[in-house]
Amino acid sequence: MNRPLSDLHVAVLMGGISAERQVSLSSGEECAKALERQGARVSRIDAGRDLANVLSGLIKPDVALNCLHGAWGEDGCVQGVLETLRIPYTHSGVLASALAMDKDKSKAVLKAAGLKVPGGGLFDRRQVATRHVIDPPYVVKPNAEGSSVGVYLVREGANDFASEVAAPDWTYGEKVMVEPFIPGKELAVTVLGEAAGPRALTVTDITPVKGFYDYEAKYAKGGSVHVLPAVLPPHVFEAALRQAEQAHTAMGCRGVSRSDFRYDDVKDDLVLLEVNTQPGMTPTSLAPEQAAHVGMSYEDLVRWMVEDASCPR
Repeated sequence: MNRPLSDLHVAVLMGGISAERQVSLSSGEECAKALERQGARVSRIDAGRDLANVLSGLIKPDVALNCLHGAWGEDGCVQGVLETLRIPYTHSGVLASALAMDKDKSKAVLKAAGLKVPGGGLFDRRQVATRHVIDPPYVVKPNAEGSSVGVYLVREGANDFASEVAAPDWTYGEKVMVEPFIPGKELAVTVLGEAAGPRALTVTDITPVKGFYDYEAKYAKGGSVHVLPAVLPPHVFEAALRQAEQAHTAMGCRGVSRSDFRYDDVKDDLVLLEVNTQPGMTPTSLAPEQAAHVGMSYEDLVRWMVEDASCPR
């Protein structure tokens, strides 16, 4: 988008129907306020299954800022709706969004690109709830969710299993991803897909206050401590930046992405966990924090996302 924000009507898509609804509402509200501070006309859209009718009816925006997280809003479905309506939108397109949301398939693509990813694989959730399908310690998580929703750590020597995944109210699919737990540091790298190529901003070292980087540690105030730039050996810091850029390209991402890593500082082993195509924009989120570190304010980042919006088809 080449027009100034003051000339644009921006639909900020937030909320949605996934398990990450509350995070999305927070991201969307922060982005909407940042756009209004810069003179844009903003329509806040709590996106439901009638989204196409809402956007093509009274709203008719110039561009959509997609602040949805999780299934439906981040997995290519809403992206397809926006392309059908010919509305330019932020972040990755249909294919990259769908691919990144599917942990099993995205790991195959990243591995083929030469990046080191965790072992493990997909297992029936009822098996995982009744026996150790791999040796502990290991992590159990939905194959197609984000924000550490439904993630469980089974520790070494544990006699119990991830029984929660067999609960009647489990809504995250019949197959779950089980991966060996990688000790060490939790790292994250934000990437901007600029015209000259993807640019990694910096590396953040994340230490959860309660020992495991779950949903609460990510989004509760004081749930984790962020150190940026991360204190790492120079070769590891550089490798995380370059691998995040490589992952952004391999997945076909555009706009903003974030790659999450584990670094075993005893074995000097860096492993790419996943790529997020729509990183959070809440007050505790990593992407705006990393942008600020390199001199890009929250308003600058939101404006960049809107300016980068496109409609491929």
